[in-house]
Amino acid sequence: MAGYVGILVSDPWLQNQFTQVELRSLKTHFTSMRRESGKLTVGDLASRMSRLKVVGENLSEQERADFIADLYPNLNDEVDFEFFLKVYLKLHAHASARTGSPAKNSSAFLKAATTTLLHTISESEKASYVAHINNYLAQDGFLNKYLPINASSNDLFEIVKDGVLLCKLINVAVPGTIDERAINTKRLLNPWERNENHTLCLNSAKAIGCTVVNIGTQDFIEGRRHLVLGLISQIIKIQLLADLNLKKTPQLVELVDDSKDVEELMSLPPEKILLRWMNFQLKKSPYKKIVSNFSTDVKDAEAYAHLLNVLAPEHSNPSTLTVKDPFQRAKLVLEHADRMGCKRYLTAKDIVDGSPNLNLAFVAHIFQHRNGLSTQTKQISFLETLPDDAQVSREERVFRFWINSLGNSTYIDNVFEDLRNGWILLETLDKVSPGIVNWKIANRPPIKLPFKKVENCNQVVKIGKQLKFSLVNIAGNDIVQGNKKLILAYLWQLMRYNILQLLKNLRFHSHGKEITDVDILRWANTKVSDSGSQSRMDSFKDKSLSDGIFFLELLSAVQPRSVNWSLVTKGVTDEQKKMNATYIISIARKLGCSIFLLPEDITEVNQKMILTLTASIMYWFLKQPVEEKPSATSDSENGSQVETISNSTTDDSASESSVE
Repeated sequence: MAGYVGILVSDPWLQNQFTQVELRSLKTHFTSMRRESGKLTVGDLASRMSRLKVVGENLSEQERADFIADLYPNLNDEVDFEFFLKVYLKLHAHASARTGSPAKNSSAFLKAATTTLLHTISESEKASYVAHINNYLAQDGFLNKYLPINASSNDLFEIVKDGVLLCKLINVAVPGTIDERAINTKRLLNPWERNENHTLCLNSAKAIGCTVVNIGTQDFIEGRRHLVLGLISQIIKIQLLADLNLKKTPQLVELVDDSKDVEELMSLPPEKILLRWMNFQLKKSPYKKIVSNFSTDVKDAEAYAHLLNVLAPEHSNPSTLTVKDPFQRAKLVLEHADRMGCKRYLTAKDIVDGSPNLNLAFVAHIFQHRNGLSTQTKQISFLETLPDDAQVSREERVFRFWINSLGNSTYIDNVFEDLRNGWILLETLDKVSPGIVNWKIANRPPIKLPFKKVENCNQVVKIGKQLKFSLVNIAGNDIVQGNKKLILAYLWQLMRYNILQLLKNLRFHSHGKEITDVDILRWANTKVSDSGSQSRMDSFKDKSLSDGIFFLELLSAVQPRSVNWSLVTKGVTDEQKKMNATYIISIARKLGCSIFLLPEDITEVNQKMILTLTASIMYWFLKQPVEEKPSATSDSENGSQVETISNSTTDDSASESSVE
């Protein structure tokens, strides 16, 4: 698959069923399946397709085998890629018809972003997201000529075509993610500049935790509405749930009784914390039901009526609890929210329809505005007993977002908790080194028996040793027990192995030889030296790297027009160093580097993250077609070649390792 370019399928009907990114992802899967035995037959498909979402998750192997046999009785016939696609489409439709929904583990916020066959959009959600954008970006100097957007039109999909709005929205969700100096904001952008903005947007979205599998820059340029809304919904969700953790809102300890429960609370995803908070407040009311979702459990609006009465009794309306019609009750609930001063982006119809995205957004807005929690000294003291290792927290975040970017079957919220059954680690290993996992002895979740988890994790450790990881005194049970130090050590070696393999697979550069850290260091110094600069780094822990100048020189060497030197600081003070670091990260992502580090990793010279940054720049540069290698400062020479395909699991325009 490395270096594959050109038309993936010749059948026009098949071309219309998928985006190019989806086709490339399926091509990667197909190539991996065929590589295992040298060829792929009809009879092989039932077992091999277990790795594909929807098809693999919602149909058993026997069900897939029976379905395929009914359609294609000649099981020994060899399968080509177009035949594989036709079987996949039929199985996907069969699985979706059986379940009535997309992949069972996908978050509601991800459905619009990742579904292959159902390209519908919700007008209610579009109106909600437009209202959110109009509210939070109204004061932006560049966007004010486009805002407010008319929610009843399709103006949103035209405005996103230059990439600026999405970049700005990411910065609203997680301030400081994108250095706005790196965004192309001319009044009229040429195609390359638009592509750079979209590449910056996609790589930055991955870096804040969005799932962008099967989304590429071309999808935004073409204004594919379901993909645009899918990404916007994820960005807004991240913003709305940002305060649902103990660092931002330590008062959340009121939800638990002791320090052990605090640790459990810290490992929960934000949506689960929001539900726990809602139920905690509802216990103060006559409402006796437990709310377990933001859809069917809130459709009658009764839970909302009681929740708002607890949080803002001064604005309550007695009619809300006596009215019989759920729609009328929902209208009264929203009037109550208005009197509280809550911005709301949903209608009474959205509540009674059980829209999970919009109801979650509504509850998150209520939490942000008035959470009803009190700071109790006794409970806050629990936090002081918990380890607060900023480095561990940063590394956990990097590895979590990297793993999520690969498109595994389940989105993880905490590597120390969500990897303990071994399944996601096995999926990640299979993405990094296709075919290396023995799926016949793997145990698929849900796993109730502890020894089954240990079996999965034992295979994880065994494969690690096979890949020559340093795993002294590490056993499968250490992962099951959630040993933070050992899990981080394993994940670092896996991430490092991944990037080194990507470099090795560019065979026309490496000739199949193993790539080492020394090779990466030498390459970076050579590139900077050849550009005429005196800068160099002695190692990946060279403290002189903290000012960022070397990496700016390196980025300028691989793409001469990428760095605007008038925006670079001298890197003397801590503030200047941080400004350079944020600029470096945004430029690298704008070129097409899929990186997950933070500015602090550069200013503090985190050896691991410095290595991944350098290797990612090297990988981006080396995979450019030779005749198109950047060598001048023309507008046509930029990172648009990120669409060039390799067997990368951290590909630059989109993570192409999973198909919904």
